[in-house]
Amino acid sequence: MTHTRPKILISACLLGQPVRYDGKGKPLSHPAIDRWRSEGRLVTICPEMAGGMPVPRPPAEIENGASGLDVLEGRARVLELTGGDVTAEFIAGAEKALAFARANGCTHALLIDGSPSCGSVAIYDGSFSGIKHAGNGVTAALLEKAGIAVFSPADIDRLDALTP
Repeated sequence: MTHTRPKILISACLLGQPVRYDGKGKPLSHPAIDRWRSEGRLVTICPEMAGGMPVPRPPAEIENGASGLDVLEGRARVLELTGGDVTAEFIAGAEKALAFARANGCTHALLIDGSPSCGSVAIYDGSFSGIKHAGNGVTAALLEKAGIAVFSPADIDRLDALTP
């Protein structure tokens, strides 16, 4: 019997792709990533780009210290530093990320922390002052709600132990 190893949805910026709001990547170097890549287990996405946002783009945060779940449930918005409301784009990107994860058989996700899309441990508080609070982004919240386990780069060793 052949055992299929679980696939892992990963933020494109963690693989160095220049998709962040500032037009840069944020590559994460770790032996597990190299191994998962060589095994064909990584499924790459940038939810913000999937939702139609350009690169570069203005920084965005979830308003009033709210969370991704608050956005999904209509209790909060995602706003750009310039004042633009990009809630619809963030929700669309989260929905596309979930559909992509399901289509590719992903059971886990490794998402960049701090992002209003991908943050899984902490996100910025909406004041654009650099203050973070515990919470998750829109995509992380939707994936977790759908039963996909979400991990931050700080938890990569735990993810590695769960997905041998």
